[in-house]
Amino acid sequence: VQLQASGGGLVQAGGSLRLSCAASGSIFSISDMGWYRQAAGSQRELVARITSGGSTNYADSVKGRFTISRDNAKKTVYLQMNSLKPEDTAVYYCNQQFVRDYWGQGTLVTVSS
Repeated sequence: VQLQASGGGLVQAGGSLRLSCAASGSIFSISDMGWYRQAAGSQRELVARITSGGSTNYADSVKGRFTISRDNAKKTVYLQMNSLKPEDTAVYYCNQQFVRDYWGQGTLVTVSS
C-alpha cells in the first residue's frame, strides 16, 4: 500500500482547502481511512476517520468545519476543510488501517491570520 496526499497549501483564515489521498493496492474498500495532523512541537492527532462502511468521526476541534469522504472506485479519501483557523496549521497525514497502519508522506497546510 502506498498513500499519496495532496492539496495542502497556504490559505487565509476563513478559507477552504480540500485534501486528497490516493491509495494503491487492493484493500482500500475494506480499510478504515483517516486524516491526522501534526503541528510543530506537538504530537500527531486524529482529525477525522471514515470506516469501510462509511461511518465518520471527528476531533471536537474540527466538527462542523471539516468533512471526510471516500470514493472507493478511485481509491481516494478526501478532507474538505472550511472556515480554516490559524490553529489548523499542521502537516496533515493520510492513514489507512487494515490489520496494520499505513501512512502517507504528509501535506502541509498553513493558515494565515
